[in-house]
Amino acid sequence: MKMFLDVLKVYLHKQPVDFRKSINGLSLLVEQEMQLSPFSGALFVFCNRQRTRLKVLYWDSTGFCLWYKRLEKDT
Repeated sequence: MKMFLDVLKVYLHKQPVDFRKSINGLSLLVEQEMQLSPFSGALFVFCNRQRTRLKVLYWDSTGFCLWYKRLEKDT
């Protein structure tokens, strides 16, 4: 699996998304709202309403990958 070694572009979806969406729902957002191809090899970054969680969608030529990150405050 290719892991961000030669990423040419990173796109941030400006509006928060429903985090129940997975690969199919997020790839539809890329196509319909962002008017881009989810197969381009670019990273597509989505966040929730509170801006505490991130999802990153990308195509690595063998399939879609979806990364999930929960942001934490220093304690």
